[in-house]
Amino acid sequence: MFSSFSSVSVPSVLTSLLGKKSVPFITLESVDIHEVETIQEKRARTLKHLIKLNHVNHAILFHNRQFHNHLPHFLGSAYLLGANSDHLIQGYDHESKSLEPWEDSPGEISRHDWREYLGDTRYERAYVDFFEDELVLSGYDWHKVVENYLFSGKNPLGNCLISGLGHPLIHLGYAYELSSRDIAMEALGLASSCYSFLHKYLDDPKYTKPSTYSTASPLEILQRIRADERLDGLFDGPGNSTNTGRLFEKCEAVVLEHFNAWQFSDPRKQFEDSQYAAAAVLVATYKVDSQPFDFFLMHTLSTSHAVRILLPMIPAEFHMALVKQWWLLTLTVYISQLRPEIRLEYVKDCDLKSRDWGWVDKMAIEGKAALDVHYVKALRALKEAAKTWGDDENFYLKAAARLADNFDHWGGFGLHSEDEAPGRLGY
Repeated sequence: MFSSFSSVSVPSVLTSLLGKKSVPFITLESVDIHEVETIQEKRARTLKHLIKLNHVNHAILFHNRQFHNHLPHFLGSAYLLGANSDHLIQGYDHESKSLEPWEDSPGEISRHDWREYLGDTRYERAYVDFFEDELVLSGYDWHKVVENYLFSGKNPLGNCLISGLGHPLIHLGYAYELSSRDIAMEALGLASSCYSFLHKYLDDPKYTKPSTYSTASPLEILQRIRADERLDGLFDGPGNSTNTGRLFEKCEAVVLEHFNAWQFSDPRKQFEDSQYAAAAVLVATYKVDSQPFDFFLMHTLSTSHAVRILLPMIPAEFHMALVKQWWLLTLTVYISQLRPEIRLEYVKDCDLKSRDWGWVDKMAIEGKAALDVHYVKALRALKEAAKTWGDDENFYLKAAARLADNFDHWGGFGLHSEDEAPGRLGY
């Protein structure tokens, strides 16, 4: 009988790196790694075939290359929460309706020019083709290809996984958790084609400098940002695709002041606090009967989950850069969504009514929103955070219950019409 998963603790590369150089790192046990390529039971076979079907038939970007293909996120989350084969197929059919077939790129990409087209979404197909060629040359060792292109060399691609609202980062997390080379190649394609100016804040040390204040609490910084009058009146509304560019054009120094204020005296504890903050940013900003849960704030949680998946897998020297990337994305999204008030009591006062994680799982795969990819992966991220850190006060369980109780559709889109909202089209 084949095991449904294998577990990995601290990767061997961590040990070798620590022997060479003392760098801050975060020690975490790996989540269960599901070898979907080899597991023989029906659910896993269905998952494997649907991942492959999506990989062959659908581009990683669509809707004028503005939105991202989330099918692997839905399939992985639903599978890991216990969905059966029929539900996986139903979800595939639902999510694939808005996706688009691959289009040829303007040209091919090779080893000598692969960096020249970074950030050009027209080359999404060429990048995936290039990385798959590299996969063949690496004996189908996709981990080697990922490490070579994401975590080595000058200005490594791994320092810009948060572009495109963090989708390269999220995709890479599912690649590792499901041990899927197809998803891994797509993640590399997303990281390359969505590459943006945000990389410089990790690559160039001049942007890392002492702030006017310091704290180990990300929630404290977010509260300071909410009260920072220098950020008032920047945007016409939330959900605008120009908000990020305008933020850094007008208030780069302000953003970096808050970005650099987060201190890592105990990196593991600070990462734990960041996961707590990610849950709060989504669930503790929601007011019942006021507005839907914010679609963009949800990505602070799903990217935090991806960081949790990746930390035990990647070289130790990239641990802090990965967490800081998440932090930069979180600040950017929180400010761009007009800095909503975070009220922890909204979560802490939630009445569980004897409900447990089994109920959450059922809501994720049988509830009225069971085909909404972002809803499902948000519940999954909260569950994994509770498993990672413990949940003595039931904060993560209460957050999941509050989301499941009140979710109808996503908000935070500002000037988008209901039909054009990214959450409807799968941003």
